[in-house]
Amino acid sequence: MPKAWVREHRKDFYYKEAKKEEYRSRASFKLLQAVRKHGFMDLGDVVVDLGAAPGGWLQIAGEIVGEKGLVLGVDIKEVEPIGYPNVSAIVGDIRDLETAHRIKAILPRPADVVISDVSPNVSGIWEVDHARQVELAECSLRIAASVLRVNGNFFVKVFQGEMLHQYLNLVGKHFSYVKLVKPKASRKESAEIYVLGLGFKGPR
Repeated sequence: MPKAWVREHRKDFYYKEAKKEEYRSRASFKLLQAVRKHGFMDLGDVVVDLGAAPGGWLQIAGEIVGEKGLVLGVDIKEVEPIGYPNVSAIVGDIRDLETAHRIKAILPRPADVVISDVSPNVSGIWEVDHARQVELAECSLRIAASVLRVNGNFFVKVFQGEMLHQYLNLVGKHFSYVKLVKPKASRKESAEIYVLGLGFKGPR
């Protein structure tokens, strides 16, 4: 990485806060801010975190749901244990149709919330990266539709671009309320934005 980027990153407020709070990623604050504002995750919830590595969202979700809740992370890489008794993770590819079956086999009941911060390996070619991100968001939605309870919630990262409107329409077929969310911790210059789906309608 360029030295200038590293210096700027280390001056970043949320980077420093993550270090201070012992969160694994500055992205932890994106989830925390979104939940505080929109209230889509609560004490005792069962949560599935897609693209969970390095574990920043697992930490936040584990704190929010508490001891009576449960958080299951999924990532193509192994996630180092968080150290919370209510949080675990499995290695899995969200593009694999079998992954949803594995998740359901582990959960004690249908999930209350599915969250996804999955990102593609960025190529630098915007049209390619945008398309790849939407594809991953569609995979996340497919898993959410398979593992969520009726009236459950969904929170997923996308990149802004020409395919976003189509994706919002797709989410709207599954959820009663759909909203775009840009947490303060998400850099202003970043094209990332989050789609929040509330009130899962159930299997179609």
